[in-house]
Amino acid sequence: QVQLVESGGGLVQPGGSLRLSCAVSGKFFSVFSMAWYRQAPGKQREMVAKVTSLGTPTYAASVTGRFTISRDNAKEMVYLEMNNLKPENTAVYYCVQAERHWGQGTQVTVSS
Repeated sequence: QVQLVESGGGLVQPGGSLRLSCAVSGKFFSVFSMAWYRQAPGKQREMVAKVTSLGTPTYAASVTGRFTISRDNAKEMVYLEMNNLKPENTAVYYCVQAERHWGQGTQVTVSS
C-alpha cells in the first residue's frame, strides 16, 4: 500500500519561501512520476509541478521560475521549493504518485 505524507507547509509573508517535502512509502518509487497539486478555496485542483522517473520536471506556467520540484530516489522523497510566494499561491498542496496515489495535503498560506 502506498502512503504519501507531506510536510513543510505553513504561514509565510509575500515574497517569502517554503520547502515542501513528501515522504513516500511503497514499492518501486523510482519508476513512478511524482507531482505536486494544489487546491485553493473555491477552486479546482491544479497541477503545480511534475517530475518524471528520470527527473525531468514540468511546471505550471504560473510557477515557472519560482518553484522547483526535485526527487531523491534513495530516500523516497519528493520536494517542492517555493520562492517569491504570492497570496494567490495560498492553497492545500498535495503530493501525488503516478496520478493515482494522493497524500493528505499540507496547507500553505501566503499573507502579510
